[in-house]
Parts: sequence; C-alpha cells; structure tokens
Amino acid sequence: MAITRINIGPVHPSTHGVLRLVVDLDGDTIERVEPHVGFLHRGVEKLVETRMYMQSPPYMEKLDYIAPLSYDEAYVSAVEKALGVEVKERAQYARVILLELQRIASHLLAVGTMCNDLGQMFTVFMWAFKDRDMVLKLLEEAAGNRMFYVNMRLGGLLRELPPDFEMQTLDVIDYMERRIPEYERYIEGNPVFMERMKGVGVLSQKDARNLGVTGPVLRASGIEYDVRKNNPYYVYDKLHFSVKSLEKGDNFSRYRIRMMEMRESIRLIRDAFDKMPAAGDMLGMPVKLRSPAPVNKEVRVSRELPRGEALMHMVADQQKPYRLSIRSPSFINLAALPDIAKGYRLADLFSILGSLDLVMGCVDR
Repeated sequence: MAITRINIGPVHPSTHGVLRLVVDLDGDTIERVEPHVGFLHRGVEKLVETRMYMQSPPYMEKLDYIAPLSYDEAYVSAVEKALGVEVKERAQYARVILLELQRIASHLLAVGTMCNDLGQMFTVFMWAFKDRDMVLKLLEEAAGNRMFYVNMRLGGLLRELPPDFEMQTLDVIDYMERRIPEYERYIEGNPVFMERMKGVGVLSQKDARNLGVTGPVLRASGIEYDVRKNNPYYVYDKLHFSVKSLEKGDNFSRYRIRMMEMRESIRLIRDAFDKMPAAGDMLGMPVKLRSPAPVNKEVRVSRELPRGEALMHMVADQQKPYRLSIRSPSFINLAALPDIAKGYRLADLFSILGSLDLVMGCVDR
C-alpha cells in the first residue's frame, strides 16, 4: 500500500479560522488525518489570570467570534458563582433571550459555511449572512455594539433592553420561522448536497460518547444531552423546549440538527418573553476593580454554547482568577476529526470539517 502525504493549509476555510491538516492517503481514501492547530493562539486563560475579574470579558468574546455573547456569559457566570452574586430574575430571562438569539445567528452561519465548504450553493451562504444580520441588529440594539457585545455585568446586564425590543424580536423570529423551511427546500432539493452529506462522515453513538464530543455533533449521533436540560441554568427549566437528536450521525444529520435547534430557539424566545416578569430591573453591578468580598475558592460552570458544552473551571482569588481553565467545544470536536474522516475520500474531508462547525478561536485559546 503506497501512502501519499499531503498538506492542506494552513488555510482559512470559510469563516472557521486558520487550520492545517496533514492527510495520509491511499489513492484518494483517507488513512489518517492530523490536525495542526495553534495559529490563532493568544493565551486567553493566562491573560485572564493577570487581570481583575471584570476586565476579562472582552478577551473571552474573542474565543468564539461567531457567538461571542455565549463565552461572555459563561465567564461572567463563573465570576458570579465565585463572588456569590445572584442574577436578577428579569435578567435571567433577558440572558436566555439574548443567548438563544446568538444561537440562531451562529447556526445560520454554520449552515451557510457548510454549503460554502462544498464549493457550491453560494446562494445559501449569502442568505445566511443576510438573515443573520437581522439577528445581529437585535443584539446590537440590546448591547450597543455590533459584534463583540460585552453586555454581561455581575447580576444582570449592562443596560435595560430597549422598549420595543420584544416587538422587534418577535418580528424577526416570525420571519425566521417562515424562512427556515425555504432553506430546507433549497438545500435538501440539491442532489449534489445530499450525495455529499448523507451517509458521509458517520460518527457512531459509541464513538461520539467515547470521544467526548458535545453539542449538535453529539446529538446528531443519537445522544440527547444538552446542558440546558441536563443541568439547567437561569430559567431554562421553566421554559418549553425539547432536545433534538438524530440517529445516523452523518454530515446530513449534523446539518439537520442545527435547523431543528433554530426552531427550538424560537420557541424558547417566545416563551421567555411570555414569562418574563413585568416588574423589576435587569441591570447588573457596575464594573468595579477594587477587591471583592470573600470568594468561593473553586467553581465550575457548564454552559450549552452553539458548538457544544463549555466548562469554566476557575480557582478564585480576591481580585482576579488565580487559575482559569476552559473546556472549549470546538477543540474537542476537532479532536474527533481523525476518527470521523478515516476511510472516506479526500473530497469528503471538507464536508465533514464543515459539518463540525468549528471556530478556530475556540480551539486556539
């Protein structure tokens, strides 16, 4: 057997980030894939350890620049747990709404880049950018910033939601509810897309569990694990939604899961607006750099990000984290690529990679 080794990259595939793959081929059949990472590494965990608690959210948002609000919230919630700060009830509902809007925006781009990675269906890529922009405008209205929001404060948010925010949001998600079937008809009506996605990149339920993948990648392999259900936070246990899973674990299932999850996010947003208390405020504490009150020395916070489960493990000190370790979902999901890709054709490698929805800033912390 003659093995040919080729380098793919370092390249910036679509919006995922900079990645190099070393691929061993037998003909055009993949025998081995070795991801090489580190091109974006900036040492965020160590930077956080040199700054006071609320100086660090801007760093955290750069980890996943497709869903920055998610990492902002995960870090701030760890600080809240360390300092014993309770999140106001209205702020809990507001955070859920903003996080689910961020999930929709992220999944839209995942679907768009997935099609772009196949070298066709650029129409879907542009649709996704246009529709995602509607969601980003809502997040901009809430936070005042276009891309990196830094909207979380201890116990709440930077500011109240705008007076017409609910009406604007409901208009957008009504539109998205009508729009999602259009995506599905266009994408699934394309025979090339279906041939390159169905039955390709299969990750079995056993392998998914053993490899530790999370998020849509895990649920596409038939495991109904979602932190929002299994370890609920904020008011997720009071809201109506279901965890979606599929059995086949292939590229197509990973695409379908994201379409299904956008519908569930829409349900969550509507329910959160219906149940949000009318009284009270959602403002958090102003950023203070003086020493906080006595802290809980070691805390762990788990969150369901658009790409999977993120874990913040913080050893706290009086003024700043003494240590911070992050379990990033993209890193774990990328580590599964050699197992998923083995035995498929070289052309399939790009559809498999796109179906994992990686963000390399999340990998290269």
